[in-house]
Amino acid sequence: MNRRLYFMLPDVESAHAMMDEMLLARVNADRVHFMAKEGTDLGDLPEATVSERTDMIDGWEIGMGLGALLGFVIGLLATWIPPWPFHDAFPRVGILICALIGLAAGGLWTAIVASAIPNVRLQRFLPEIERGSILMMVLVPFHSAQQIRDLVTRRHPEAHYSGTWPTDHAVFP
Repeated sequence: MNRRLYFMLPDVESAHAMMDEMLLARVNADRVHFMAKEGTDLGDLPEATVSERTDMIDGWEIGMGLGALLGFVIGLLATWIPPWPFHDAFPRVGILICALIGLAAGGLWTAIVASAIPNVRLQRFLPEIERGSILMMVLVPFHSAQQIRDLVTRRHPEAHYSGTWPTDHAVFP
Protein backbone atom coordinates (compact mmCIF):
# COMPACT_ATOMS: atom_id res chain seq x y z
CA MET A 1 0.00 0.00 0.00
CA ASN A 2 1.36 3.40 -0.97
CA ARG A 3 1.07 6.76 0.72
CA ARG A 4 1.15 10.14 -0.98
CA LEU A 5 3.15 12.71 0.98
CA TYR A 6 2.54 16.43 0.39
CA PHE A 7 5.22 19.07 0.90
CA MET A 8 4.95 22.81 0.25
CA LEU A 9 8.15 24.33 -1.13
CA PRO A 10 8.88 28.04 -1.34
CA ASP A 11 10.30 28.24 -4.88
CA VAL A 12 11.48 26.37 -7.96
CA GLU A 13 15.10 26.15 -6.77
CA SER A 14 13.97 24.39 -3.62
CA ALA A 15 11.85 22.07 -5.75
CA HIS A 16 14.90 21.12 -7.83
CA ALA A 17 16.88 20.43 -4.65
CA MET A 18 14.04 18.29 -3.31
CA MET A 19 13.86 16.30 -6.54
CA ASP A 20 17.58 15.56 -6.22
CA GLU A 21 17.06 14.47 -2.59
CA MET A 22 14.23 12.15 -3.60
CA LEU A 23 16.39 10.54 -6.28
CA LEU A 24 19.25 10.10 -3.80
CA ALA A 25 16.78 8.50 -1.37
CA ARG A 26 15.98 5.99 -4.15
CA VAL A 27 12.46 7.22 -4.81
CA ASN A 28 11.55 6.59 -8.45
CA ALA A 29 11.34 9.77 -10.52
CA ASP A 30 7.89 8.79 -11.81
CA ARG A 31 6.55 8.84 -8.23
CA VAL A 32 7.46 12.48 -7.56
CA HIS A 33 5.29 15.23 -9.07
CA PHE A 34 5.11 18.99 -8.65
CA MET A 35 2.23 21.41 -8.93
CA ALA A 36 2.74 25.14 -9.36
CA LYS A 37 0.81 28.25 -10.30
CA GLU A 38 -0.21 28.50 -13.95
CA GLY A 39 2.67 29.87 -15.99
CA THR A 40 5.44 28.85 -13.57
CA ASP A 41 8.40 27.32 -15.40
CA LEU A 42 9.30 24.14 -13.54
CA GLY A 43 12.05 23.23 -15.98
CA ASP A 44 12.64 19.48 -16.06
CA LEU A 45 10.61 18.75 -12.93
CA PRO A 46 7.71 16.33 -13.52
CA GLU A 47 4.36 18.08 -13.33
CA ALA A 48 1.32 16.60 -11.60
CA THR A 49 -0.65 14.27 -13.83
CA VAL A 50 -4.30 14.72 -14.79
CA SER A 51 -5.30 12.01 -12.32
CA GLU A 52 -3.49 13.87 -9.51
CA ARG A 53 -4.84 17.32 -10.40
CA THR A 54 -8.45 16.25 -10.92
CA ASP A 55 -11.06 13.91 -9.45
CA MET A 56 -10.86 11.61 -12.47
CA ILE A 57 -10.07 8.43 -10.48
CA ASP A 58 -12.84 9.01 -7.94
CA GLY A 59 -15.30 9.74 -10.74
CA TRP A 60 -14.22 6.60 -12.57
CA GLU A 61 -14.78 4.44 -9.48
CA ILE A 62 -18.22 5.91 -8.78
CA GLY A 63 -19.20 5.65 -12.43
CA MET A 64 -18.18 2.01 -12.64
CA GLY A 65 -20.32 1.13 -9.63
CA LEU A 66 -23.37 3.08 -10.78
CA GLY A 67 -22.95 1.90 -14.38
CA ALA A 68 -22.75 -1.75 -13.31
CA LEU A 69 -25.83 -1.33 -11.13
CA LEU A 70 -27.78 0.38 -13.91
CA GLY A 71 -26.61 -2.25 -16.42
CA PHE A 72 -27.73 -5.02 -14.07
CA VAL A 73 -31.19 -3.45 -13.72
CA ILE A 74 -31.47 -2.96 -17.48
CA GLY A 75 -30.33 -6.56 -18.00
CA LEU A 76 -33.06 -7.78 -15.64
CA LEU A 77 -35.66 -5.74 -17.48
CA ALA A 78 -34.39 -6.88 -20.85
CA THR A 79 -34.61 -10.57 -19.95
CA TRP A 80 -38.27 -10.10 -19.10
CA ILE A 81 -38.97 -8.75 -22.60
CA PRO A 82 -39.63 -11.68 -24.98
CA PRO A 83 -37.80 -10.37 -28.09
CA TRP A 84 -34.50 -10.27 -26.19
CA PRO A 85 -32.16 -12.82 -27.85
CA PHE A 86 -31.12 -14.39 -24.54
CA HIS A 87 -34.63 -14.51 -23.12
CA ASP A 88 -35.10 -18.27 -23.27
CA ALA A 89 -31.62 -19.73 -23.51
CA PHE A 90 -29.24 -17.63 -21.42
CA PRO A 91 -30.92 -14.96 -19.27
CA ARG A 92 -27.95 -14.78 -16.91
CA VAL A 93 -25.58 -14.11 -19.80
CA GLY A 94 -27.75 -11.20 -20.94
CA ILE A 95 -27.76 -9.71 -17.45
CA LEU A 96 -23.99 -10.13 -17.21
CA ILE A 97 -23.42 -8.52 -20.61
CA CYS A 98 -25.58 -5.53 -19.70
CA ALA A 99 -23.81 -5.15 -16.33
CA LEU A 100 -20.36 -5.26 -17.96
CA ILE A 101 -21.35 -2.73 -20.62
CA GLY A 102 -22.76 -0.48 -17.88
CA LEU A 103 -19.57 -0.89 -15.84
CA ALA A 104 -17.32 0.11 -18.76
CA ALA A 105 -19.52 2.91 -20.11
CA GLY A 106 -20.30 4.38 -16.69
CA GLY A 107 -16.63 4.38 -15.68
CA LEU A 108 -15.51 5.97 -18.93
CA TRP A 109 -18.15 8.69 -19.02
CA THR A 110 -17.77 9.75 -15.42
CA ALA A 111 -13.97 9.73 -15.69
CA ILE A 112 -14.17 12.08 -18.66
CA VAL A 113 -16.54 14.40 -16.80
CA ALA A 114 -14.56 14.26 -13.55
CA SER A 115 -11.31 15.12 -15.34
CA ALA A 116 -12.59 18.71 -15.46
CA ILE A 117 -13.18 18.85 -11.68
CA PRO A 118 -10.22 19.91 -9.50
CA ASN A 119 -9.07 17.36 -6.94
CA VAL A 120 -10.79 18.04 -3.62
CA ARG A 121 -7.70 16.88 -1.67
CA LEU A 122 -5.65 19.66 -3.26
CA GLN A 123 -8.11 22.48 -2.52
CA ARG A 124 -6.36 23.34 0.74
CA PHE A 125 -3.07 23.87 -1.12
CA LEU A 126 -4.41 26.19 -3.83
CA PRO A 127 -4.07 29.49 -1.88
CA GLU A 128 -0.37 28.81 -1.23
CA ILE A 129 0.19 27.69 -4.80
CA GLU A 130 -1.39 30.91 -6.07
CA ARG A 131 1.07 32.86 -3.88
CA GLY A 132 3.96 31.16 -5.68
CA SER A 133 4.71 28.08 -3.59
CA ILE A 134 5.30 24.69 -5.19
CA LEU A 135 3.46 21.54 -4.07
CA MET A 136 5.53 18.35 -4.15
CA MET A 137 3.64 15.05 -4.11
CA VAL A 138 5.66 11.91 -3.40
CA LEU A 139 4.15 8.44 -3.69
CA VAL A 140 6.07 6.05 -1.43
CA PRO A 141 5.47 2.61 0.09
CA PHE A 142 3.83 2.63 3.50
CA HIS A 143 6.93 1.34 5.29
CA SER A 144 9.16 4.16 4.01
CA ALA A 145 6.76 7.11 4.39
CA GLN A 146 8.09 8.16 7.78
CA GLN A 147 11.69 7.78 6.60
CA ILE A 148 11.10 10.09 3.61
CA ARG A 149 9.24 12.58 5.79
CA ASP A 150 12.10 12.67 8.32
CA LEU A 151 14.69 13.03 5.55
CA VAL A 152 12.91 16.01 4.03
CA THR A 153 12.30 17.83 7.31
CA ARG A 154 15.89 17.22 8.47
CA ARG A 155 17.69 18.32 5.30
CA HIS A 156 15.30 20.98 4.02
CA PRO A 157 13.81 23.14 6.77
CA GLU A 158 12.19 25.37 4.11
CA ALA A 159 9.96 22.45 3.06
CA HIS A 160 6.69 22.36 4.94
CA TYR A 161 5.13 18.91 5.46
CA SER A 162 1.44 19.18 4.62
CA GLY A 163 0.01 15.73 5.22
CA THR A 164 -0.34 12.20 3.93
CA TRP A 165 -3.05 10.59 1.89
CA PRO A 166 -4.93 8.29 2.56
CA THR A 167 -4.20 8.78 6.29
CA ASP A 168 -1.93 10.77 8.51
CA HIS A 169 -2.81 9.12 11.82
CA ALA A 170 -2.49 5.75 13.49
CA VAL A 171 -5.52 3.53 13.01
CA PHE A 172 -5.10 1.86 16.40
CA PRO A 173 -3.87 3.70 19.50
